[in-house]
Amino acid sequence: MTADNSMPPTQWLAQQIQTGDPDLLRSMVKTMAETLMSAEADTLCGAEYGERSDERINRRNGYRTREWDTRAGSIELAIPKLRSGSYFPNWLLERRRRAEQALISVVATSYLLGVSTRRVDRLVEQLGIKHISKSQVSQMATLLDEQVEAFRTRALDAGPYSFVWLDALTQKVREGGRIINVHVLVATAVNADGRREVLGLDVTSAEDGAGWLAFLRSLIARGLTGVQLVISDCHAGLRAAIGATLPGAAWQRCRAHYLRNLLTVVAKRSQPFVATLVRTIFDQPEAASVRAQHAWVVQTLEAKHPAAAEHLDAARDDLLAFAAFPREIWSQLWSNNPQERLNKEIRRRTDVVGIFPDRPAIIRLIGAVLAEQTDEWVEARRYIGLDILAKARIRVIPGDTPSTDTLPQTLTA
Repeated sequence: MTADNSMPPTQWLAQQIQTGDPDLLRSMVKTMAETLMSAEADTLCGAEYGERSDERINRRNGYRTREWDTRAGSIELAIPKLRSGSYFPNWLLERRRRAEQALISVVATSYLLGVSTRRVDRLVEQLGIKHISKSQVSQMATLLDEQVEAFRTRALDAGPYSFVWLDALTQKVREGGRIINVHVLVATAVNADGRREVLGLDVTSAEDGAGWLAFLRSLIARGLTGVQLVISDCHAGLRAAIGATLPGAAWQRCRAHYLRNLLTVVAKRSQPFVATLVRTIFDQPEAASVRAQHAWVVQTLEAKHPAAAEHLDAARDDLLAFAAFPREIWSQLWSNNPQERLNKEIRRRTDVVGIFPDRPAIIRLIGAVLAEQTDEWVEARRYIGLDILAKARIRVIPGDTPSTDTLPQTLTA
């Protein structure tokens, strides 16, 4: 294809872009992008490609391909590789995952609002967003908010969700010119396919019964069904909300939370011994031995640790609810607690921020982390096998009230 000599080259080029073959535009965009990347790589090397120079500090090492989605279609770019270090065109392509984008958005928002500390200032520079503009932050936040909101409000259609974990994490946020604590409510479950799934999250001013009640009702409205066992800490408002919204479900006190509570009444030098004793309760092969081991541990602690023995004895029913389910179920529940691992991942990201600029920023960052975690669980192997899950479901017939001889005592509002 040749240009018409009767018109200026720029006019001919504009006409080709508007009316010509889309392949022409893709080829032009590809050539321009690769030329710019090559020039940037030459700058990093200190000399042009193939040039002999005493100022050269690095050398090229081939290319790696990367798909680039544009309005002209998907373009396969050849990104230069360096012998020492790495090169990535951040100005052209986005290398960060969704959660990393959320982290950048939150930190940058704090930075632009003028509420950042020296630590945040240093972090901003490390993240490569020293010169990010307000419009870029706004655009990034809008895209992430849409994705997180779609995740938070999606239909829960992968049920029944036999096992549900509920937990709350405290975060600091600026509101009304002061820093306050808010609570992030998170629900995780095992779905009908035996895979873990984050059901939802919400932010409340206080971890009280009203907040948990509204959160659980929203999950039920979205499709939460078939819950047989709820695992959580012993918060009174949470227990009341579980009893009011999930009357057919048993409640199990979280082992990790309980152990932390128990050790507060034990001298520090004796804490490892007491913790080891309590863990043996959950390692028994059958329900009868679980109850017998609990009684033995209480009796063993009475002599030197009476306060711990009394504490453990009072929590008997709350701790042993799991024993009414098949051995294979509780073996998996205690060997791989999804909520505790998830909390660690959330903390790893939120600790970087420290103080959030507003509540939407909390939902944006934690929601992105939870959405990515759910995606990873979908591709991972099943958390509980379908045959084992079927054994647990036999114990509850839809529409019937579970009997006390097959399920632990249920909570009431």
